[in-house]
Amino acid sequence: QVLLVESGGGLAQAGGSLRLSCAASGRTFRSRYMAWFRQAPGKEREFVAGISLYGVSHYYVDSVKGRFDISRDDAKNTVDLQMDSLKPEDTAVYFCAASVVGTIGGPNSTYDSWGQGTQVTVSS
Repeated sequence: QVLLVESGGGLAQAGGSLRLSCAASGRTFRSRYMAWFRQAPGKEREFVAGISLYGVSHYYVDSVKGRFDISRDDAKNTVDLQMDSLKPEDTAVYFCAASVVGTIGGPNSTYDSWGQGTQVTVSS
């Protein structure tokens, strides 16, 4: 497993932007597919975006395509989520997650490392 710590959440107005960052410890970061999930009150945790090893491919849930951008820096062991054109329905706790080493990744992969979560609130 890797230790994941998120930062950058907060309050934004609809149409605004926020950037989330996730710092990872451990030597297996660059061997892991990384993702961001979110959980809104009363709802199940939802896969939002994912990025493959070396940043070759990206995956986004339909509701955030064209608005969110995931990136990773293997030299710094970080993965970021740039969120633009925010909507009130983006309000949730956002979690950084690392897939099990050797797995393909994506919404249905197995994630064995999770951050503590960071709150994002978008006002209308």
